[in-house]
Amino acid sequence: MRTDIPADRHGSFARAVKALVLPRPIAWVSTLSAAGVDNLAPHSFFTVASTSPTIVQFVSTGEKDSLRNVRETGEFVVNLAPAHLFEQVNATGPDYPAEVSEFDAVGLTREPSRTVAAPRVAESPAAVECRLHRAPLRIGDGFLVFGEVTHVAVAEEAMDGRGPLATALRPLARLGYDEWAELGPVRSIRRVPYREADPEADLP
Repeated sequence: MRTDIPADRHGSFARAVKALVLPRPIAWVSTLSAAGVDNLAPHSFFTVASTSPTIVQFVSTGEKDSLRNVRETGEFVVNLAPAHLFEQVNATGPDYPAEVSEFDAVGLTREPSRTVAAPRVAESPAAVECRLHRAPLRIGDGFLVFGEVTHVAVAEEAMDGRGPLATALRPLARLGYDEWAELGPVRSIRRVPYREADPEADLP
C-alpha cells in the first residue's frame, strides 16, 4: 500500500522528490567574484558528468552568487563537505549579500588553489579545482554548471595506496527536508565480468 503525495500549491513535487533522491553528495563550492569577493555555498545537486575529460557538475537552484561568480571568472572549487564541519557547511547555505564572504562570516580558513584563483577551504580534507567547461545550462529554475577538473588535492591521512578513502573523508550527505547524514557501514564487492560470471557464455 502506497500513499499518493499531491503536488504543492505551485504544482511541484520537488520536496517529495528531494526526500527520495538520497543520499545526495554535497559540492561545497568556493568561487571568487570579478570584484575579488569570495563566496562559499553548499550545493546538493552534484555528481560526475564525464571521466575523460574529467568533468563534474552541480546545479544552482536560481541565480545565486556561486553561479554569478562562475559566469564572471569561469572558475570554481568543489570542496568536500566533511562531517566534522556539519554546522559550518549548513551556515554557508543562507543567501548572504554578495559583498559578504562566507569564509569570514562562518570562520573558515582560505587556502590558495593550485590552478584557479578561487580559494580552497583549508579545513576540508579534499578539493577539486575546476574551470567552466561550457556555459551553464538552464533547466527550469536550475542552472547546470559543468566544470573540467584541473587539479585535485586530498589530505594525506585520507589516502591509501589506491586513492582517497571514503571512511577517512567522512563526507556529509543531504537527505530530505532538514535531514543530513554521514556514511553508515561501508561494504566492498568486486564487479564480476560477464564472461567470468557465466563461463558458458558464447562471446567472441
